[in-house]
Amino acid sequence: MIKTIGICGAGTMGSGIAQVSAMSGYNTILYDLEPAMVTKAKAAIEKNLSILAEKKKITATDQQAIGQRLTFTSDLGACTADLIIEAIVERPDIKLDLFIKLAAHNGPHTILASNTSSLSLDALTEKIPGPDRFAGMHFFNPAPLMKLVEVVRTKYTAETTIDTLMEVARVMGKTPVLCTDAPGFIVNHVARPYYLEALRLLEEGLSDIETIDTLMEATGFKMGPFRLMDLIGNDINYAVSESIYEALGRPERLKPSLIQRQMLAEGNLGRKTGKGYYRYE
Repeated sequence: MIKTIGICGAGTMGSGIAQVSAMSGYNTILYDLEPAMVTKAKAAIEKNLSILAEKKKITATDQQAIGQRLTFTSDLGACTADLIIEAIVERPDIKLDLFIKLAAHNGPHTILASNTSSLSLDALTEKIPGPDRFAGMHFFNPAPLMKLVEVVRTKYTAETTIDTLMEVARVMGKTPVLCTDAPGFIVNHVARPYYLEALRLLEEGLSDIETIDTLMEATGFKMGPFRLMDLIGNDINYAVSESIYEALGRPERLKPSLIQRQMLAEGNLGRKTGKGYYRYE
């Protein structure tokens, strides 16, 4: 039975998952290597909870109880839990190092899950102690609002691990969808053309950013491709495009955009840096 959940990585995604976890009744530990990130995440979650209380979405008593279920730390040794969800940088070597360390100071029954958007979980699993307790648990940004969670089965994952992750997602109020490890899983594989074709239209001078977004939103999409890339983070979106492109044998139709690569070089990552395809105050 899952009582305590650890989240590694206090960025936008990690802090969002931590908020959802604590609001769902789980004792929650949010870890990040950088103390400044932990401090920033704590302030962001407290602000979000205050806004929810002001809007009468939660009571003052709820707000206090949720806060008491949250622990913030930059000490990896303090990250011991029944389930640990990794939400750090999209680099397999860094993720693997983290999981090996987590496995060393957690019991053999601790479930380890990755929030990766596109990296091969099978490749990671082969080197993690106790591969049967490892799987993907991919949330979408912003985690407190988005209902979908992809639960990703590797070729080593035990059925009990999958059952537990599906149940945790439901307790969190999410809609879990089970899929098998594959490039981009389901959503990011399907979504690549949405971003890449929009970027090609821009590269070829056939339209501009605002027109493309406006047209796509007028057809029923919640957000146009450029607004959505800014929300996700252009660094994350580009990394997913690169990963899927390489994993599928570099097909021309999925070739990452030079425009997005330039955005990264200039540090224009979207909302989190105040500038992407749009400017943010």
